[in-house]
Amino acid sequence: MNSQLPIGVFDSGIGGLTIVKALNALLPNESILYFGDTAHLPYGDKSPELLQGYADTITHFLLETGVKAIVIACNTASAVALNTVKNIARDIPVFDVIQPAVKNALLISPMKRIGVIGTRTTIQSHVYLKSLLDLAPDALVIEKATPLLVPMIEEGWNHHQISIEIIEAYMSDTGFNHIDSVILGCTHYPLIRSEIQNYFDKTNTRKVEVIDSSLAIASEVQKQLTVLNLLNRNSDSVNHKFFVSDLTPGFKDTAKMFLGREVFLNKHN
Repeated sequence: MNSQLPIGVFDSGIGGLTIVKALNALLPNESILYFGDTAHLPYGDKSPELLQGYADTITHFLLETGVKAIVIACNTASAVALNTVKNIARDIPVFDVIQPAVKNALLISPMKRIGVIGTRTTIQSHVYLKSLLDLAPDALVIEKATPLLVPMIEEGWNHHQISIEIIEAYMSDTGFNHIDSVILGCTHYPLIRSEIQNYFDKTNTRKVEVIDSSLAIASEVQKQLTVLNLLNRNSDSVNHKFFVSDLTPGFKDTAKMFLGREVFLNKHN
């Protein structure tokens, strides 16, 4: 396989750009082919069957365009459509956002008391609960759906009094009183990582580690591409492309907020 092919990354919209940013930082020689399924967002309240259909279409697009690996940069899609993507990709390595975050949580949680926040579909799938208990049956896992966080972030209300109040309302759940780590189970949430960390720093007597899945998955991609001898050694060949299924008003501004720079977007139906 050509090591200069891009890494394919897809998400329901723009949240996956936090993973693109992490990949750019850790693997600056790698090109990215990003697909944001903005015509069908949010994924968090869709049925598994519908999401599997979306994942099928997007995976075929990525493979036809040419990629050397696929990253499912969406917790909801990772929870319900991982096997769909793997079956289509065949020998192309596929990465989900869940397993790297789970392994990281168990590594840094001394008491294995782990909180998980995410969309309703992600939480209702119990994918984090099952994955954590598979690796550590003695772990205590507290799950909580936090659906208001995504629209809050997309409205640009992070680092705002509104975000502080919403985070406090969710995190004050008594189940979180004794955790020692919390997994950000949505790729939007790294944008409010510092605010969530501040909440726990102020209210908990013990340190609560806030786990950013974007950093965990970028590290996993780097490790696996190294093993497979697929790292791009040619920095001159870097070429990032961004596709969306619907170019919505204000999307470029929101994408800039996530990625930290301007992006040129291509519309693909």
